[in-house]
Amino acid sequence: MTQLLEKALNEIYKLPLEKQDAIAAIILEELEDEQRWDKAFAESQDQLAQLSQKVRADIKAGRVKNMGIDEL
Repeated sequence: MTQLLEKALNEIYKLPLEKQDAIAAIILEELEDEQRWDKAFAESQDQLAQLSQKVRADIKAGRVKNMGIDEL
């Protein structure tokens, strides 16, 4: 366990039980969200590679125009 995590947990232990549960629920939600993002990213690698190839082909064929933010 890192020192920062240990420090945070020590502070959490000082809180009333209902606040500890609220913080635990937030942490668990964040961990589940991170797992969903990791899974979605891992499963999209083929699609991202195909999109990258299409963009490179569009650039090579001259179908892409450089624009600044003010030109959008």
